[in-house]
Amino acid sequence: MSLLLSSFVILIAVAASDIIAKSVPHISSTYINLLMGIVLGLIPFTNHLVLDFNDEIFMAFIIAPLLFFEGQSTPALLIKRKIKSILGTAVGLAAVSAIVIALVVHQVFALAIPVALMITAISTPTDATAFDSVIEGRTIDERIKKSLKLESLFNDATGIILLQAAFLWLQTGQVAFGKNVLSFFYSAGGGIIVGAILSLIVMAFRQFLVRSSVNVISSQTLIYLLTPFCIYFIAEGIGVSGIIAVVTAGLIHNSETTRSRFSSPRQMHLGLELVNFANNVLNSFVFVVLGLSLERIVMEQRQSMENSMRWLGIGVLVYVGLLAARYVYGRFFITDRTNRSACLFALGGVHGTVTLAMTFSVLSNGVSQALFNEVVLIETVVIILSMLVPTLIFKAILPIDADAFNKSDQLKILRNEMVIVGIQHVKTMNLSEKVCEVVIYDLRDQVQKNTMKAFFRQWQSVTTDKATLTSIQSVDQRRALMQAFDAERAFLYDLAKNHMVNSEYIYDIFSEILLSESLVLDPQNQVI
Repeated sequence: MSLLLSSFVILIAVAASDIIAKSVPHISSTYINLLMGIVLGLIPFTNHLVLDFNDEIFMAFIIAPLLFFEGQSTPALLIKRKIKSILGTAVGLAAVSAIVIALVVHQVFALAIPVALMITAISTPTDATAFDSVIEGRTIDERIKKSLKLESLFNDATGIILLQAAFLWLQTGQVAFGKNVLSFFYSAGGGIIVGAILSLIVMAFRQFLVRSSVNVISSQTLIYLLTPFCIYFIAEGIGVSGIIAVVTAGLIHNSETTRSRFSSPRQMHLGLELVNFANNVLNSFVFVVLGLSLERIVMEQRQSMENSMRWLGIGVLVYVGLLAARYVYGRFFITDRTNRSACLFALGGVHGTVTLAMTFSVLSNGVSQALFNEVVLIETVVIILSMLVPTLIFKAILPIDADAFNKSDQLKILRNEMVIVGIQHVKTMNLSEKVCEVVIYDLRDQVQKNTMKAFFRQWQSVTTDKATLTSIQSVDQRRALMQAFDAERAFLYDLAKNHMVNSEYIYDIFSEILLSESLVLDPQNQVI
């Protein structure tokens, strides 16, 4: 019950923060989510309702589905083509930078090497979602963006293996290099194999169902949504990387989606909408939890923060070290190998949720409370710097994304012009006054032109006036809407054909018209 209540409070905060973010478009929604999490922690009542952070629950129920959906949006062919780059960034860069910086931290702060490695291993994973938030409203070279996304999909496993090696070293006093290398290959390779096998089994079963007479959309969708959780738990249960397993499963499901989308359109559309919904909610959920956790960390560790500032120095050194390592790698291996590309790649290594989850896993591995407190403070510094520094620098050096900046206004203008065309066409038709009124009201709803007063008048009319209800259900009303939608589509088609408007805008609005048509024609989607 406590977990349900805790999740409910966070979801309410997610909904509220996303609404607030919409009203302040010049500030990334991620920062609004973070701020909402901090506020949640500062209010004693809500802070009491939310449970303490649990890294296992967080990884299984938040990170696993997020990475599965992220993997699904990445073509498997791209992974095959970029495999050298992925191995270089997600394995080579991650491992070498963690080890080298651990040695530097050991020398500068006289920290035991296994402890230093623990700290740098936790700082290794990067976060694609956090990166998207720091470049929001700015354009960046697509090749660099793609490299950063692919890196973030796979470097979690490297960080986890390095962390396990640090724990083993700390507990036994032995490096066991060969054992750790074998452990990495077993964990990562096993994750790929398990993820591929399980996802192929699930995919084959779902494809069999969709082509049979016993296909049930609700059951199919449920199986699909449960897939990342099942694969993660099975992979972790047999001792391989659950993270790599769900990413691999997502990549395999990408190819499935592209070649079976018309076999059951309702099922496919429902699945895609649920994925988009889950992605948005989970991403916001992650940063609300991050904000709440950071607030609690600062409040709980105030004494440690005041007694010694070593944590701040180590955190800054780790972040600067990672930045330098990424810059050097960028000069030799990323895109055109220029100073600018290397700087963008270095700054793009933003840390977030997986780093936070790995931080909280430290306490369950026999580490003392005092050391755990210091590690938490260090990683907090790394997370905050990795988000704050690139946000400020990218705002200064990256050009504004004019398309993203103007898109909202352009879509609004297009919709208004399109609806005017649709209404003008309706007025030329031979319709009863009541049907004409109902249809024009529906068309005006496409651009939210109907006032609250008009809505409640229509609502009351549908509730109490049989003539209005009959008009909404009539064949004339449906035919009028269909002809209006045809006129709107023709208007958009002419704009696209004459290259007068960005095609992406046309597709965006065109798809909305098609969805509106489905609400009029599809027997399963009609509301009356």
